Amino acid sequence: MPTLPSIDDERSPPLNPLKGQILIASPLLGDPSFAQTVVLMVQHDAEGALGLVLNRPLDATLDDVWDQVSVEPCFRDELLHLGGPCDGPLMVLHNLPDLGKLMVVDGVYFSAESDALEALAGESFGLARFFLGYAGWGPGQLEEELAEGAWLTTDAASDVVFGDSKQLWEKVIEPLLEAQLAEQPRRSFDPTLN
Repeated sequence: MPTLPSIDDERSPPLNPLKGQILIASPLLGDPSFAQTVVLMVQHDAEGALGLVLNRPLDATLDDVWDQVSVEPCFRDELLHLGGPCDGPLMVLHNLPDLGKLMVVDGVYFSAESDALEALAGESFGLARFFLGYAGWGPGQLEEELAEGAWLTTDAASDVVFGDSKQLWEKVIEPLLEAQLAEQPRRSFDPTLN
């Protein structure tokens, strides 16, 4: 498994062709780790890619595991999400620019630093979604999966990131599949050709 890639802040942004996009697992994707997932792309460059699965809530809350992270108080009891199959530190997507290491898309910031995590856990205001693990791809790996049709892509928005994760895959894939069907040339059906 790849190690957690470094996240560059916006003062020196890397090339991020899929940053701020969401990957939607194609019905053709056979990997059970990603079946029917929606992944927010946090970073994507020549070194690889990092994303967070938005629709895999866990049974544990942030408060349940917080004492393993910090001695500071935690005032949040939101469900944790499984960010992907790769091990990594606790990470958070949130809407507070002052605590953001990296802006992913308008109104959505990424942080994994302990001071930002403690500040977000210690306040009950603002939107935040906490993740254990992440989705990681080595150089060229994600591009290969895209070429094979494993993923569909679309622009991300804060309402998708912070919205209800139940039925999220269905909600985001249906318009994409309908658009693909509408773009295909219409073929007339001739029963005499059977």
